[in-house]
Amino acid sequence: MANEPQGSATGRRPEAPAALEVCEDLSKIDAAQWNALAGPQPFLRHEFLHALHQTGCAAPETGWLPQYLVARRSGRLVAALPLYLKTHSYGEYVFDWAWADAYERCGYAYYPKLVSAVPFTPVTGPRLLGEDPEARDALVRAALRLAGEVSSLHVLFPDAGEAQAWHEAGCMLRHGVQFHWRNEGYASFGEFLDTLARPKRKNIRQERRRITEAGIRFMRKTGAEITAADWRFYTRCYERTYRAHHSTPYLNLAFFERLGALLPDNLLLVVAERDGRPIAAALDFYTDEVLYGRYWGALEYVPGLHFETCYYQALEFCIERGIRRFEGGAQGEHKLARGFLPVETWSAHWLRHPQFADAVARYLERETLGVESYIDELNERSPFKRAARRD
Repeated sequence: MANEPQGSATGRRPEAPAALEVCEDLSKIDAAQWNALAGPQPFLRHEFLHALHQTGCAAPETGWLPQYLVARRSGRLVAALPLYLKTHSYGEYVFDWAWADAYERCGYAYYPKLVSAVPFTPVTGPRLLGEDPEARDALVRAALRLAGEVSSLHVLFPDAGEAQAWHEAGCMLRHGVQFHWRNEGYASFGEFLDTLARPKRKNIRQERRRITEAGIRFMRKTGAEITAADWRFYTRCYERTYRAHHSTPYLNLAFFERLGALLPDNLLLVVAERDGRPIAAALDFYTDEVLYGRYWGALEYVPGLHFETCYYQALEFCIERGIRRFEGGAQGEHKLARGFLPVETWSAHWLRHPQFADAVARYLERETLGVESYIDELNERSPFKRAARRD
C-alpha cells in the first residue's frame, strides 16, 4: 500500500483553484454558508460543531484542536473538511490504540495526529462537504500534506463513495459494522413485530411487559417540549452512566442546553418515569428520513429499561413519523435480535512512515476478511421470518 499522497480524489485537474485556508475557529465561518454545504444531517451543521467547541467538549483543552480546511471562490465557501489535530484517540469509535502503542514502541510519536470526524459521533456521512469537485480534490491534497507534518490522517465514517475517493488518493480503507433498522412502511409496532421470527417476537413482548408491570411510563418530548429541567435531569443520567462504566463523560450540560436552543427540530428526548419520578432518559437526533440513537443514562438499574428507552420507544417514534431508518449507534450485536441488521461502515487512514504503513495494510487485509465473515454470519442469524428477510 502506497503511503505517500497521490493524485486527486477524482483524477480531474482544477481549472480555477479555490483559495484554501486552515480555520481554527468555526465562528469565523458564516453559518449559513457552512450549512448550505453540510446537508440535512444535524451532526454536520454549524450549530452542532460550534457548540462542541464553545462548551469545551471538543476543544484544545480536551485534545481536539480544530484545523478545519475550507475552500473559497470569490470569498464564498464552496467546500470544507472538518479536521482536528488530536493528542489522543478518545471519542472516535474507530479504535487505533494498538497502532499508537506499536508506533511509539518503534520510536515514533503517534500523537498528534489528524482526524476528520464528528467528535463523539460514529455516524456515517460526508466529510468532504460541498459539490465543487476541484475544491474537494484540493482539500484532499491539502489534508494529506498536513498529515505529512504529523504521524497520520484518519477519516472516520465517510460514506462509501467518499471512502473510495480517499483510497484513490493514497489512503488505506478499514471496514466496520453497525446495526440499522429499516422501516418497511409499518402501520404499528405490532406490525413490525409480526415480521420477526417467533422467539424474537416473544422476547420483545416479554421485555416490554416487564417494564409496564414495573410501573414505568414513558414520555417522548421534541423541540420546545424539552425544558431546562429535562436537560438537567438528562445530563445527570448521562454522567452517572458514563461513570458507572469507569469512563469520563465527553459532553456537558452547557452543550445539551445549546443543542436544545439551536437544533430543537432535530431532537427527541425519551424520559422514563416511575411513580411520577424520572429515572432514565435517552437522547436521539432525527430528520425526516433518519433517526440517530445517541446517548442514554439511568439513575437506577431496571432489567430491560435500556432496550425500552433506547430502542422500542425510538422505533415507535419512527413508525409514527414515517422515518425510514434508525441508526442505533456504535457496536451492539444485541440489536440484531431486535430487528436491526448489520451495515458496513468505513474509515480511511494514511500513515507517514512507510514500514509502519505496510504493516497496518497487511493487518487491515486480515481484518477485512474477518469483518466480511462476521457480516455473513450475522445475516445468517437474521431475526426476521424467512419470508420477511431482506437482502
